[in-house]
Amino acid sequence: MDKISLKGKRILVTGAAGFIGANLVLRLLRDGEAGRIVGIDNLNDYYDPAIKDWRLSQIGEAAERAKENGQTKWNFVKGDIADAETIRGLFDEERPEIVVNLAAQAGVRYSITNPDAYIQSNLIGFYNILEACRHSYDAAREGGPETEREYLGVQHLVYASSSSVYGTNRKVPFSTEDKVDDPVSLYAATKKSNELMAHAYSKLYNIPSTGLRFFTVYGPAGRPDMAYFGFTDKLRAGKTIRIFNYGNCSRDFTYVDDIVEGIVRVMQGAPEKRSGEDGLPLPPYAVYNIGGGRPVNLLDFVTILQEELVRAEVLPKDYDFEAHKELVPMQPGDVPVTYADTQALERDYGYRPGIDLRTGLRSFAEWYRGFYLTK
Repeated sequence: MDKISLKGKRILVTGAAGFIGANLVLRLLRDGEAGRIVGIDNLNDYYDPAIKDWRLSQIGEAAERAKENGQTKWNFVKGDIADAETIRGLFDEERPEIVVNLAAQAGVRYSITNPDAYIQSNLIGFYNILEACRHSYDAAREGGPETEREYLGVQHLVYASSSSVYGTNRKVPFSTEDKVDDPVSLYAATKKSNELMAHAYSKLYNIPSTGLRFFTVYGPAGRPDMAYFGFTDKLRAGKTIRIFNYGNCSRDFTYVDDIVEGIVRVMQGAPEKRSGEDGLPLPPYAVYNIGGGRPVNLLDFVTILQEELVRAEVLPKDYDFEAHKELVPMQPGDVPVTYADTQALERDYGYRPGIDLRTGLRSFAEWYRGFYLTK
């Protein structure tokens, strides 16, 4: 692979107010190597905008510290990647060298009732990013505004895929070598489409691209539509939580800091540009799983969650959990197990996520108490 130093680089992060995007920006600001980070997010109301505002406030504080230390500069743009003009203008002005596309309409169940949002963000939006990456090479050839060094175009596009692409695959652990032709939701279909689109652009225009299949990401200030967050909201309100497939589900939970560590490592290692035996370029394209590789039964997960919620004083010690649990059939679009084979990530980047579920849920419970109960 081609090694890329983040030192002084101009990095574009889409979905910068989102769960993973905001944590990535915070990490890059703390590291202080990048020259400039630009974030874009449409700040939609798919879930409570107050959480996105909180994330941006954390980024703002980190950016001020970085500015005082003469380190990484930060700029936020409120905009939609589905707006081609916005993306073209952003690339023309910022001339990013590394692009991390984390903007997407998330959620499996929401895609069943709101398909338009997925087509706009996950397909049209991603197409706009690919086109902008493609034309960044035209900008590099044509020259342009003076910069601190010659602009070479986008050196690496890293984008979010999802474990949902594995669909009804029964072979575990899930490997990137497995066929993924049987999606069970529109969300999964759009993520697989992203991989196909990126492959085509890598082949046609020699754009180094790497897709990352994330496995059930969780942690503080996460998405309220995720099970651990929704369960907490309902338990706190005295409502009943529904555990699907009668508890016979397992998920490969991955703490957000582990995801971010994986992204940062992958950003610095782009698929190599090289030619095949016919002299034509081989697509500089790769896909990796990022998951813990340790699937947890949903009932065990709920047990750990409730223990940590009590510990953090989100729930009282005498809370009757059994009275607030209901075992129900599988939901449309869900799969019974997710389990990541991370051997390729370990081989190429020397990395495997390692934060255990209890540690991660403890951090979430403590954040939840601070965000909702101590205002």
